[in-house]
Amino acid sequence: MNSIYRKSVLSVAGLMVVGGTVAGLETAADAARVDNPDVEAPADSNPDVGAPADSNPDLGAPADSNPDVGPPPEPPGERVLEHAYQRQPNSYFCAPAATRIALSTQGKVLSQKEIANKLGTTRAGTASANDTTRVLNEVTGGGYETTQINGPEAQPEQVDKLRADVVEAIDTKRGVVANTMGTGVDVDGKRHSFPGGHYVSIVGYRDGGDTLEIADPYGRTNHYWMSDEKVATWVAERGYSS
Repeated sequence: MNSIYRKSVLSVAGLMVVGGTVAGLETAADAARVDNPDVEAPADSNPDVGAPADSNPDLGAPADSNPDVGPPPEPPGERVLEHAYQRQPNSYFCAPAATRIALSTQGKVLSQKEIANKLGTTRAGTASANDTTRVLNEVTGGGYETTQINGPEAQPEQVDKLRADVVEAIDTKRGVVANTMGTGVDVDGKRHSFPGGHYVSIVGYRDGGDTLEIADPYGRTNHYWMSDEKVATWVAERGYSS
């Protein structure tokens, strides 16, 4: 800006200050306007011309300083549902606890015992994702489907479907219940191992669904993030309700 300013100083050489206003005397017309108050002033010195918009006190404040503007929107491709987390009270109530968490995303709050009775949970656990889907639909009025992932490892198309299913469910405020098997590894490298099977809730996503938030009713860490690929492989040979 200094170089521009110096050029501006040079460009106004030969100007004179009249009544606090700089007037150019390069032409006779200019001189006449300076000497004759009846000659109409140039538009840029007309006192009726309003001040620049950014100095007009009647203009509203910028949007970012407006106290009526609400909180910033969630980052693109990210959403986490409000939910009521609760740990499972014993080793075989993971399905009732995970189902309870998912139901709470829709404001449905039942006890784990009530849900266990509906699921048919015994000391041996809960049979399959078909049961969690059935109970979720019974309590919420419908909308859930069961998706099975057959084989020991999820295929790319199954990963894609899981991601799409979770995003659709979360966007409509429906928590997901996943029946897992074996070990899942979260984004921090922590391992969550359940050789005999386990149920968890999925309550959010980020990165457009590439990373999913797990609400684990049993784990030492109640919530953690896991890639969609890791979740799909964790669910392999089992299924999920979305």
